Amino acid sequence: MMDLLEKTRRFLWLFVELGFLTILSLILIYLILGDNSGGFVKSVADNVMKFAGGMPTPSLIGIGVILAIVYLVMQRLR
Repeated sequence: MMDLLEKTRRFLWLFVELGFLTILSLILIYLILGDNSGGFVKSVADNVMKFAGGMPTPSLIGIGVILAIVYLVMQRLR
């Protein structure tokens, strides 16, 4: 039973990481392409900016995205 719970926990955590990386990549696309990135990418970026509380500058968002990617890679390598 514990083995099943551990496998389920790993699967769910992998799903969360995949979703987080998807959002990070969409924000990175928005930062690179700007308004030409498409409706879906713009709506995701707008929702993230609203969720972050206010309108942070794009450079601050870019730094946050890069730090989050570095953190995820370092966690995977450990």
